[in-house]
Amino acid sequence: MDMKDLAVNGGPRAIPKLPDRFHFGEEEKAAVVDLFDRYSAKGGVPGYNGPEEKAFCEEFAEFLGGGYADGTNSGTNSVFAALRALHLPPFSEVVTGCITDPGGAMPVVLNDCIPVPADTAPGSFMPGPEEIEARITERTSAILVAHIFGDPADMPGILRVAEKHHLPVVEDCAQAHMARIHGRNVGTFGDLGSFSLMFGKHFCSGGQGGAVFTRSQDLSLEVKSSADRGKPIGRPAGTTNLFPSLNCNMDEIHAAIARVQLKKLPEIVRRRSEAVKWLWSHGLEKLPEISCPQLNMPEGFESCYWRMRVEFHPEFMKCSMMDYIAALAAEGLVAMGYHFAVPFRQSWYLNRRDSFPWNAPQYARFNQDYQLDNAQKTLDSQFIAFILESYGETELRQIVDAFAKLHEVLAR
Repeated sequence: MDMKDLAVNGGPRAIPKLPDRFHFGEEEKAAVVDLFDRYSAKGGVPGYNGPEEKAFCEEFAEFLGGGYADGTNSGTNSVFAALRALHLPPFSEVVTGCITDPGGAMPVVLNDCIPVPADTAPGSFMPGPEEIEARITERTSAILVAHIFGDPADMPGILRVAEKHHLPVVEDCAQAHMARIHGRNVGTFGDLGSFSLMFGKHFCSGGQGGAVFTRSQDLSLEVKSSADRGKPIGRPAGTTNLFPSLNCNMDEIHAAIARVQLKKLPEIVRRRSEAVKWLWSHGLEKLPEISCPQLNMPEGFESCYWRMRVEFHPEFMKCSMMDYIAALAAEGLVAMGYHFAVPFRQSWYLNRRDSFPWNAPQYARFNQDYQLDNAQKTLDSQFIAFILESYGETELRQIVDAFAKLHEVLAR
């Protein structure tokens, strides 16, 4: 086998066609039809803050071990509502991870605060306690931690830093449904946990959706107010809206779908975990040019594998990582680098000096750039592959064959 046999050069694909997830179907349809039937029978329209959302929030909170949950209309608005519930001082700083979706960083700005990107821990897509503490100043008001690709951040260590500096912690769990540390779900360590339920996540509420979780009853009321234009939730009758906020409400249709999907979540995570482990135990571990950091996390840390991380070791190959990714994708596996997911290198942030809140007199003199050396090294040495719960042994063997094919042709 030689270069002409690679699919990227016109050769046959190692993976003819991978199936979609098939996690969304008749059960979700039945739940929505039942909802429509109930409302049409009485001449009404499904709204929000109704029985379906109430049931979903109770079930989701119980799933996370007990507490309080509120449904929202997106993961971005989940982060927004969680931060808004803390009533952070304007122009204060929120330490965040530097690799995340823009929707995980922009809500800081929309709360009139300043996002301060912490570098990642070496070899990780997430900051550790040391990297977060390095960004804390007298202006810091909160810590926002995103769990990336289904991997849990070092929450025990981060909480020690937060407690030392008396800072609240918000966990962004958009990519980490059922990621765990010593059996405990992420999203339950910090003061608040935000979740995305958009269509590409482990479980969804349809096209978009989200939820916020907390163990604090007082914070739960603030979340509900923050997600509903500052309404006086839990306040005496006659109280008017308390503060300006957005309409982040989840509606009854999305809540009905989310209830069905939540029941499927454990099996989805189990199948993804087993699929990744199967790949590495049935051939990938023999290839010196790649390794899987998720299989070597600290004891008690469990990924839920939103994406499979692959570390590339160029000394064993005759190609760059980006060329390797292109060749792998041509063979039929969805794979990509993640360089694009650094919000702090995007135009909205790079052009910030003329924008609010950075240009406010209260903050302008503190504005600065931040070194992200560890993050750059990780982005240059690791990529992600999509391994779905619908893949059976046939598909998994084809994936192993695709990697093996690249090894045969491109290894030194």
